[in-house]
Amino acid sequence: MTFDFLASALRTIQLEQNAVAGLSQHIDTGFTKACELILACKGRVVVSGVGKSGHIARKIAATLASTGTPAMFVHPAEASHGDMGMITRDDILLAISYSGGSTELLNLLPLFKRLGIPMIAMTGNSQSILAENAEAHLSIRVETEACPLNLAPTSSTTVTTVLGDALAIALLEARGFTAEDFAFSHPGGTLGRKLLLKLKDIMHTGAAIPCVTPDTPVLKALMIMSEKGFGMTTIQSNNQLLGIYTDGDLRRSLDKGIDIQQANVGDLMNIHPKKMPETTLAAEALKVMEQSKINVILVTDKNQQLSGIVKINDILRAGVF
Repeated sequence: MTFDFLASALRTIQLEQNAVAGLSQHIDTGFTKACELILACKGRVVVSGVGKSGHIARKIAATLASTGTPAMFVHPAEASHGDMGMITRDDILLAISYSGGSTELLNLLPLFKRLGIPMIAMTGNSQSILAENAEAHLSIRVETEACPLNLAPTSSTTVTTVLGDALAIALLEARGFTAEDFAFSHPGGTLGRKLLLKLKDIMHTGAAIPCVTPDTPVLKALMIMSEKGFGMTTIQSNNQLLGIYTDGDLRRSLDKGIDIQQANVGDLMNIHPKKMPETTLAAEALKVMEQSKINVILVTDKNQQLSGIVKINDILRAGVF
């Protein structure tokens, strides 16, 4: 007889969906109290738990830390063997135990009480020792685990994760945490580059910028464009930007039957090129360049003077997509 793996998977998914849906019935003033305690905390949220709860605790600590709430995970067993030294009187404890009777956590209770560290308990039993000794209790109670034996933590760990996310997001919103704040916590990833990289970080400056005067013959300007490799040149006089001339402008000149062997670039230049400030996010500039169907954009300083140029490939190479 072949086992029906799909039926088993669908049953597990349905049971965990039901458990998460039921979580909303347990959200009460304890959640508000927990958020208020964390916002008032001058130190860090110390998240602790053992077994599967310990794994979820690590994830919750990481989520809190990345969304504006300083947090760290401390294993309760290790805390009993020296890691208590990591915890200060300014911290707050978020203790996670479905039964609310984890021996490792209960052994630490007297130490936390002595230090005057407030505790938020996340348990499935509101009558447990951990819950009764907490300043705020968050219920993670589920009717049944997805495990058919009702033994392996499955639905309960899913609910714990969701409640941890709810806590982190509520605190994020209360703090006014911004996308730039988030990027600051994620500088090594693509997201960080998208949110933090500015045009001034990648622009070409100085002698790298192709530049001719308005009386420069078009053919000579084309040589400068080819040499610099930007497919365009700026036209300047007395260090003032007058316009640009691009490969596209050349094609349009030829379409109009203009004799480029006789013309000066100043007669054919675009006097309204796209410009953006140095502080513009590269991601924003990329969007404008794609919409405008241009490959190069001019960058200006705070005095609206030309300070650099950026190619679309410069942004793509920087990992902004």
